[in-house]
Amino acid sequence: MHIRLPQEVPLPVRSVLLMILTAGLTGCHPGNAETKRLGTACESGDARACDSLGSRLRRGEYVLRDEVRAARLFEGACKAGVGESCASLGTMLQDSSAGARDSARAIALFQQACDRRAMDGCAELGILYKEGAGVPADPARARSLFTEACDGGQTTACAHLGTLHVTGRGAPHDVVTAAALFQRACGDSVPLGCLGLGRLHLAGQAVSQNDSIAVTLFERACDDGEIDGCLELAMALEAGRGAPQDYERAANLYRDVCEEDVAAGCVRLAGLHDKGAGVSRDEEFAGTLRQKACRLGDAPSCAKQVAPRPGTVS
Repeated sequence: MHIRLPQEVPLPVRSVLLMILTAGLTGCHPGNAETKRLGTACESGDARACDSLGSRLRRGEYVLRDEVRAARLFEGACKAGVGESCASLGTMLQDSSAGARDSARAIALFQQACDRRAMDGCAELGILYKEGAGVPADPARARSLFTEACDGGQTTACAHLGTLHVTGRGAPHDVVTAAALFQRACGDSVPLGCLGLGRLHLAGQAVSQNDSIAVTLFERACDDGEIDGCLELAMALEAGRGAPQDYERAANLYRDVCEEDVAAGCVRLAGLHDKGAGVSRDEEFAGTLRQKACRLGDAPSCAKQVAPRPGTVS
């Protein structure tokens, strides 16, 4: 079968479409038929179909995963005015999945997406202003962007807005509002929302004090990739708070957290090795863990590296 594409279709997009249309996506699953339909629509100049097709390529959904080709489709759709594609391309440039990391261009794409009412763009831009990543830290600007995105149905933004209300950075300190935002986000399976709600249940702020509910929420957050959820779950298991005490599982979680370069995970795992709780007693390895925590910016761990041994003169 020979496939001809209109000359108006840009060359990078043509190569993606030819690959997809000749890949034999003729299986009986409805997803395969939909992928083929999107390819045909994109070929005909439907930029939103190109955006949807790019998302499938990025996820490997009913087509072989190909992030480079997905980025090309997002680029074309973004130029055609699809704000969601601008946001997706920006995210790929931030995490280097589309090639070399380009934070400056990603920021511009997020702004372009937000200006086009693509709420993912507003949320991503808000995160950058919240963290001061590539732009000056501006919690008030972050709050404005999160509010716009949350009101537009982007629930990750709701979770981030909740964290601002908990800390009082850029927003009034208001745990009642934060709890409602976390509840909404967690209900939409946003791990940061479950983490925030779990912390409120642990502290009994604006919601019932309930360690068991907190542990369940921390587990959800951890399972969905929120590393601080894993840390909170490990601390609860170590203390036997909200769940039976389980040093071994706590140690495994701390190890995962430490491997993600979170200093608190290294420190906590070192403490278990000091005691031999759930792991072998190994003060030398505990020292190695504290060295890593020191490199990650944990000041108490740094102090322990230079502390004199008992019985020596300082």
